[in-house]
Amino acid sequence: MFSGIVEEAATVVAVERDGGNVHLTMRCSFVHELNVDQSVSHNGVCLTVVRKTADSYTVTAIRETLERSSLGQLKAGDRVNLERSMTMNGRLDGHIVQGHVDRTAVCTDVREADGSWYYSFEYGFDPVMTKQGYMTVEKGSVCVDGVSLTVCNSKDDGFDVAIIPYTHDHTNFGRIGKGTVVNLEFDIIGKYVSRLMTF
Repeated sequence: MFSGIVEEAATVVAVERDGGNVHLTMRCSFVHELNVDQSVSHNGVCLTVVRKTADSYTVTAIRETLERSSLGQLKAGDRVNLERSMTMNGRLDGHIVQGHVDRTAVCTDVREADGSWYYSFEYGFDPVMTKQGYMTVEKGSVCVDGVSLTVCNSKDDGFDVAIIPYTHDHTNFGRIGKGTVVNLEFDIIGKYVSRLMTF
């Protein structure tokens, strides 16, 4: 379980393809605190640490994960938003994030707004998925590449988010531009509400 508050935008140091799987090796400031079997969110995707050295660690993304996310597009040198799992005695600064990516979206526009930025994202509209809660609502929460954000200008096939300078500078948002593919996790509470309404 995560909160969508990114700890660090870390660097991919190696990508290894192994059949249908991809092994991602990362370097970050808290490697020494990680353990094998620990869960870490990578651009919003919960992955398990499978290997560790003094200055890096490795996680494995399987086919299901690669089909639903943008992780298969990562290459050495890319920056990835990292968050370790929540502790149960801390504040929930973002929103409840599972690390289970629902789908990808494409950035269609980035607009500077006198010190902040508006990012627009679009994804294919699917009425069946929408009825199951795979949607945004105005001023609701959405997780984009592991970042907990507030939705503005919600539409059937997309939404906007406003990004403050801190988020722009301390996550991979500074590298997101028109055409960039990102990972989305819709609000889990909205999914449960949508499911209950079908009974």
